[in-house]
Amino acid sequence: MSDTEKRAYSQEQKVAIFDHEFLPHIDSMYNFAYRLTFDEDDAKDLVQDTYLKAFRFIHSFEQGTNAKAWLFRILKNSFINDFRKKSKEPAKVDYQEVETYYNSDDVDRAITTDLRVDTVQDMLGDEISNALNALDVDFRTVIILCDLEGFKYDEMAKILDIPIGTVRSRLHRARNLLKDKLSDYAKKMGYSK
Repeated sequence: MSDTEKRAYSQEQKVAIFDHEFLPHIDSMYNFAYRLTFDEDDAKDLVQDTYLKAFRFIHSFEQGTNAKAWLFRILKNSFINDFRKKSKEPAKVDYQEVETYYNSDDVDRAITTDLRVDTVQDMLGDEISNALNALDVDFRTVIILCDLEGFKYDEMAKILDIPIGTVRSRLHRARNLLKDKLSDYAKKMGYSK
């Protein structure tokens, strides 16, 4: 059966596939979405959109194959499409929110919570997290998929829709960029070449 052919799943089969093959990956999906968007709400929306599309197009999923890779590809494509759409829109400002803030007692306080730091603080050190977040999205994505999510090169090539050689090249370059960004930190922590 080719990729373009539709599979005829019953409603019960669709629900079973969704529950047993898709839902176990929801935490990985959220982590990936958060590392792409750097926003908790945007990450949740992206995961929700991914699962909605996964169920809607479940007929194109072959049961027993790598569901995680299939979901990651949907999420990555949704992120890229949203990014393109947002980049064409003019910047939006919620004036009501700005006015409310400046009329509040908190205006003198410069305390804001960085959810990115709070969320990944226990998983990675601040320096590592900041270095990873500073990478271009293409490089950050391959590091996340390979080193944090454990995908193989061929799976990453399918998720990202690029040749396997490009995956290897990007991963090599991304690791070197991270190495450069973290060399001073490594020395402070007692690591040497």
